[in-house]
Amino acid sequence: MNPTVVDIPPSGIRKFFDIAAEMKDCISLGVGEPDFVTPWNIREAGIKSLKDGITCYTSNSGLLELRRLCCRYYSERFGVEYAPEQCIMTVGASEGIDLAMRMLISSGDEVLIPEPSYVSYMPCVRLSGGIPVPIRATAENGFKLTAETVRAAITPRTKALILPFPNNPTGGIMTREDLVEMSKALEGTDIIVVSDEIYAELTYRGTHCAFASIPGMFERTVTINGFSKAFAMTGWRLGYVMAPEPLLKQMLKIHQFTMLCASTTSQIAAVEALTHGFETDFADVRAMRREYNRRRNFVVRQFNDMGLSCFEPLGAFYAFPSIQKTGLDSETFCTRLLMEKRVAVVPGTAFGPSGEGFVRATYATSMEKLIEACRRIREFVESLA
Repeated sequence: MNPTVVDIPPSGIRKFFDIAAEMKDCISLGVGEPDFVTPWNIREAGIKSLKDGITCYTSNSGLLELRRLCCRYYSERFGVEYAPEQCIMTVGASEGIDLAMRMLISSGDEVLIPEPSYVSYMPCVRLSGGIPVPIRATAENGFKLTAETVRAAITPRTKALILPFPNNPTGGIMTREDLVEMSKALEGTDIIVVSDEIYAELTYRGTHCAFASIPGMFERTVTINGFSKAFAMTGWRLGYVMAPEPLLKQMLKIHQFTMLCASTTSQIAAVEALTHGFETDFADVRAMRREYNRRRNFVVRQFNDMGLSCFEPLGAFYAFPSIQKTGLDSETFCTRLLMEKRVAVVPGTAFGPSGEGFVRATYATSMEKLIEACRRIREFVESLA
């Protein structure tokens, strides 16, 4: 077996989710999945496509109508002008990450990755033969990646920088001003930026800024997004990657020989999601964001009130409280909380070593469950004292 694969540990998120799934009366705040059902009009479009017998392949790049809509979406929402030829529909945003890494990385190339961050980045770099270079982000700095820390990490082997904002697991965001400073740190280099913007619609203060909209950055940016989070379409497994044509053509070759194309049914449903979104000014998305914001305020307040210092997440749907005052490491805290109080959260170390001393709790579940989960966590913390 490939030793690189053997050496990669399994996902720290799924470990606790799998245990929780078999426990009675367990409340899981582990997996980042919206608790909203995909809106009916989107489901209906998918059902109709099956009834109409539309079950064939699409082109490798995906439905032209859908790619046009994705380009319109980025133009109207974020001020970035892409053409359909610069867009590929992928099997979730996760495939987009994999395509970008395999397209960019040769053996020994270095990729700068903020830490803590999503569990897939480092394994995808390693599977492509690259070397992940973590850059620690701290709560004191809003879990942002700074231009100074990036400059300090750049070497002659640096090939790419991953910008995953809004961030999973911390909820940190980067403003336009932050991104302008980041662009200055990249001046004089050939570094490509992989901007994972899957949580773009879940920004609670101001609006999301796409990195490709920063002057001079379009030609060196691979933008990744999808339908899972904003449209509650996780199980449909549909994302997209947008980039300048020289980069996209190489990613398309990998996509052709591995996935061929994304699900036809999912693509047709996504056409409805964006078409209806434009017609209603994305009312469904705004309604979900309002509800997430209500839960966000509740959960952050609860953690702080029970003495677990919690940074205010300004994006995504996660809280990342510090559990250092308990004297437990992250893995022990999560294991004991699950076994003693039947609440599942994820150790911060699942997102890199710098996540030690933190846990991730998603508030993408009902307020009723959040209230009960916080009650149990409070009891557990008090028992430790």
